[in-house]
Amino acid sequence: MNRLCLPLLFAATSLAGLLLTAAPSPVQAESTYVGTEACAECHEDQYNNFKQYAKKAKSAHSLQIMAPKLTKSELESCYGCHTTGYGKPGGFVSFEQTPHLADAGCEVCHGPGSEHVESGGDSTLIHNPELEECKTCHNEERVNNFGFRPLLHGGAH
Repeated sequence: MNRLCLPLLFAATSLAGLLLTAAPSPVQAESTYVGTEACAECHEDQYNNFKQYAKKAKSAHSLQIMAPKLTKSELESCYGCHTTGYGKPGGFVSFEQTPHLADAGCEVCHGPGSEHVESGGDSTLIHNPELEECKTCHNEERVNNFGFRPLLHGGAH
């Protein structure tokens, strides 16, 4: 694969995992959000790829740049796709209160990770999203409004 394809492959990889829209499994219902940094120790390659190539790994910075140009309501409408767990128990609240959830990280797709971390990595405690779940954020309206391509994967996987 040539060098020009790699960034596209990595970008495509991170975008699939951007949204967990299905109701949490019974196991996940007890779990809380821990933030992407908590994934780094055991998932070093995926973490490094995500941080380097995925635009969503920098989504908090993008939101902070846009914030002065948006009303509070407009900004809050961005949080669902550009932060981790916004509007869900234990999810993103604000840049000040929950800075570790300010980017759209691993748990956007894989669900709250506290039980997975505490178990030492039990894979049954992590959600593996179906492509259909990604459409909450990666839908035709957003593609048209923001000019991004709906991609299958990006960054980590």
